Amino acid sequence: MEFKHYSVMLQECMDGLNIKPDGIYVDGTAGGAGHSTEIAKRLTTGRLYSFDRDPDAVQVATERLSVYSCAQVIHSNFSNMQEELIQRGITQVDGVLLDLGVSSFQLDHAERGFSYLNDGELDMRMSKTGLSAKDLVNTYPLEEIARIIRDYGEDKYYYSIAKNIVKHREIAPIETTSQLSEIVNNSMPMKARREKNPSKRTFQAIRIAVNQELECLSTGLAKAFDLLNPGGRLVIITFHSLEDRIVKQFYTEMCKGCTCPPDFPICVCGNHPKAKFINKKPILPAKEELEQNRRSQSAKLRILEKL
Repeated sequence: MEFKHYSVMLQECMDGLNIKPDGIYVDGTAGGAGHSTEIAKRLTTGRLYSFDRDPDAVQVATERLSVYSCAQVIHSNFSNMQEELIQRGITQVDGVLLDLGVSSFQLDHAERGFSYLNDGELDMRMSKTGLSAKDLVNTYPLEEIARIIRDYGEDKYYYSIAKNIVKHREIAPIETTSQLSEIVNNSMPMKARREKNPSKRTFQAIRIAVNQELECLSTGLAKAFDLLNPGGRLVIITFHSLEDRIVKQFYTEMCKGCTCPPDFPICVCGNHPKAKFINKKPILPAKEELEQNRRSQSAKLRILEKL
């Protein structure tokens, strides 16, 4: 199986994890195993557990990591990492990496239905199971579709798009990515249609809803942090403002100290920082990387260390 996936900010992630050869590490988003391979190369007596919900990614990652006895691939969402690791006798780890969003493989294969640039069945399921994008656009009520596009796509034309989706499905089911893309484009004024990728926000919104990405992220962050040993690192790459906001707020909360009003003479809350920022501002891809992979352009890397 040809599974192409550019490993975003690869060296920066390895530096961020601060890998110990005998440590235990988690790659919560194995994909094509690019990051996982680099982690495994740096381990001697340590262990690597790589997670992915996509069965195609699991197959490829298993093949590519088979040469490393320290690595194990687990077919599960990273939001289940704590339960899965406890089943394997692991209660603490030294680093967790999450490379969020959709992979190049998923985008480039039309049959997965993620891309508005390639015509294919409207699917978008990372796990290939459960509710699909086709199910969502053909069965959800108008107000819920509008909310999804507004909240997850941040598209100001959300209601017009939702209304036209419902109008079209009453004539015939919406079954392909090109059908949905055409509906979205025709729901916008001419000026907006001339902008680059007018369907991008709606496709992002529906994909997030189908895969429950933000819910999984919030759950996964808490479990990842709970798993970390003192000095362990949480290294996360985000690709859009919604997931980056969740990560940034979680990091800030973990680094927060005393919450007493400033006029209190002594601290009574007893709150102490649970972590420290390794980089307060996000690390962005270098110019050379952007030239090699345009999909890196929206990436932000944030690193946290547990105290």
